[in-house]
Amino acid sequence: MPDAGAAPGFNLANHFLIAMPSMLDPVFGGTVVYLCEHNAQGALGVIINKPTDMSMDLLFDKIDLELEITLQPGAHPVMFGGPVQVERGFVLHSPHDTYSSTMPVTEAIALTTSKDILEAAAAGKGPDKILVSLGCSGWSAGQLEEEIARNGWLTVPADPAIVFDLPIEQRFVAAMKLLGIDPVMLAGVAGHA
Repeated sequence: MPDAGAAPGFNLANHFLIAMPSMLDPVFGGTVVYLCEHNAQGALGVIINKPTDMSMDLLFDKIDLELEITLQPGAHPVMFGGPVQVERGFVLHSPHDTYSSTMPVTEAIALTTSKDILEAAAAGKGPDKILVSLGCSGWSAGQLEEEIARNGWLTVPADPAIVFDLPIEQRFVAAMKLLGIDPVMLAGVAGHA
């Protein structure tokens, strides 16, 4: 059964937050957020289906990293991870080496915010699976629980394949299908009989 809301002490780390159609927020409307951390102090996640106009090859060039691997120009888009710290990189990846600033989320996914992971990726020595974003999504204590209670988000345990393997445009529908829901069937507002 999907998690309908968050009770005190309830941890939604390693869950997707799927924006409900009623969420008209220009930042979060139509998004899927991978939650990396959720506790009494708040929550932190990364939007996984909102590409920026920057790709990994351009990012590496911008931060003066010499590529030792071949990246197709424009391939591997960098995501808009959220409106918090938009000048900072947040990297979701399969566990690999130890980097300066890594937070393990599960055995399959970690979050790193230090440049050394990008240096390893540029050298062809990085993790097998990687999603780079600029910025993250953050909620203060109780804020996410409130948004879930107001039907702003659906929650479902995350599937790493959706984060790393699916084309970006398929991630929202795939996350909804984890709940057994066809997004076309969702109404923007709840009706009452």
